[in-house]
Order: sequence, then structure tokens, then C-alpha cells
Amino acid sequence: MTLINDHRTTTRRSSELSKRSADVFAEAEDHVVQITRRDGEPLVLMSQREADARASLLQFAADLITVTLDDHGTLASRMADRFPWMLALSEADRVMCAQDLVDAARASFSTGQPHLAIAELTSWRETATAIAAGLGSASVEWLDDDEPVARP
Repeated sequence: MTLINDHRTTTRRSSELSKRSADVFAEAEDHVVQITRRDGEPLVLMSQREADARASLLQFAADLITVTLDDHGTLASRMADRFPWMLALSEADRVMCAQDLVDAARASFSTGQPHLAIAELTSWRETATAIAAGLGSASVEWLDDDEPVARP
């Protein structure tokens, strides 16, 4: 499998890179650009953001593989061992989190879109952080629909 299975990848010749580098660089800020060469294997040009997202997805994949190799306990408990921040979640939320993360990872791997899994992982981790900070235990006072709200 190649890292450039993304439908947004474009191909440019190395001569285009040397003649119109600003255009090719601008394109690479938006999506992956494959640079073909007559005298060598193609090269890939991408933003640091894209490279970091792909590296994060590979690390997440490694973590998920590690979790699946362990056969003790539930998926949620094995994932909480790998991702200790999950311990701030309730047992039911850990189960939901584990399944959501696996589903998002599968979607990311099958579509070549790292942001799907990374966004889900970040969202759950931030939720756990907020709960650990006590933000989930404050009572919420809802306004009645009939009450007028003063707006500036």
C-alpha cells in the first residue's frame, strides 16, 4: 500500500517543479503531490501537517494492534490500559469510546483520511480530560424557552 492512495493526489513532472515551484508548493499545501522523475523513483511532496497526520495515524494503528494482541479483558479495558486517559470515563463511556475509536480507525484506513481517526481520538481524550477536571459534574441551569434573553 502506498502513502498516496488519496484521491486528491496529483502528479507533476520534476521539470514542472523546477519551472513552477511556487505553484507546485502551493498545491502541496493543499494535497499530496507526486513528483515523477525520468532518472529515478517518484518522490512525494506534502505539507508537514499532512506528514504529521499520517505519522499519528500509523502510531494509532500500532496502538490498536497492540491492544488486539492482548486477550485479557474486554476491548474497553485493554484500550484503557493503552490509553490511560480513558480511565476518567465511566465504564459505559469507555465501551462507547473503544468502539468509536476502532470504527474511526477503520474508516481512516479504508479512505486514506487520517483526520477521521485522529479527530475521534482527540475528541474522546479531551472529553476525558474535561471530566477529570470536574467539568462534567457541574449542574447546568437551562433557560426556559419563554424567558427573554437580553442581547447586545
